[in-house]
Amino acid sequence: MPQIRLESVGKDFPQEHERQVVHAVRSVDLTIERGEFVFVTGSSGAGKSTLLDLIACQIQPTTGNVFLNDINVTRMARRQWVRRRLCFGYVPQFPSLARKRTIEENLTLAALLGQKRTQQPPADRVRKSLSMVGLGDVAGRYPVELSTGECRRVELARAIINNPEILVLDELTANLDDDTVWDMFLFLSELNRHGITIIMASHAKKFVNLMRRRVITLVDGTIRGDVQKGRYGDVGPALAPDPNRFI
Repeated sequence: MPQIRLESVGKDFPQEHERQVVHAVRSVDLTIERGEFVFVTGSSGAGKSTLLDLIACQIQPTTGNVFLNDINVTRMARRQWVRRRLCFGYVPQFPSLARKRTIEENLTLAALLGQKRTQQPPADRVRKSLSMVGLGDVAGRYPVELSTGECRRVELARAIINNPEILVLDELTANLDDDTVWDMFLFLSELNRHGITIIMASHAKKFVNLMRRRVITLVDGTIRGDVQKGRYGDVGPALAPDPNRFI
């Protein structure tokens, strides 16, 4: 199971029409050990999604380097870099299920991509992953037939279908009711107990506080807090507090 290390990582996004550059992430140094459960918090636009995309090898940094177990994935050839992404289970911020495919078809596509990671047939992994998130009876249905919460659970099933070593989850519980959010957090805690590293961006302040895990706080693309057994928005003792954060 890999250790994740970011060294002076930055990510810029050029704005073509405005002739400007958005510095989404700025010179981040961060280490996440194998088996950790880490929350990434911050206001909208703080850089959470970009940071998670960099960690999960979804995008390449503009500056700096990303390491998995001391292997510099930033310097890999594209084919190797894409293959490295398979050790992650990833749920993006916005829904990404193919609307014209059944739930089974959506998950089978993901299962086929990870076929080399396991000998278990794709159909068996589809059934197992759906059962694990409590949706064993939805395989033949379409995303439009499911609730928002059910679709997010399907995306979580897709993320775990290839037995990943690391889960990267971007606002998985946004806009869900409290009971569903808590059920998801309990399920993720159980996965983490079995050794899966979990990195999760979340605005679910109440539940982040209840979990008391490591909390990383981003402000304007930089890490302003990194607290073990932290609370939502915690700032580390060596960092000056910002009275305007999360307003």
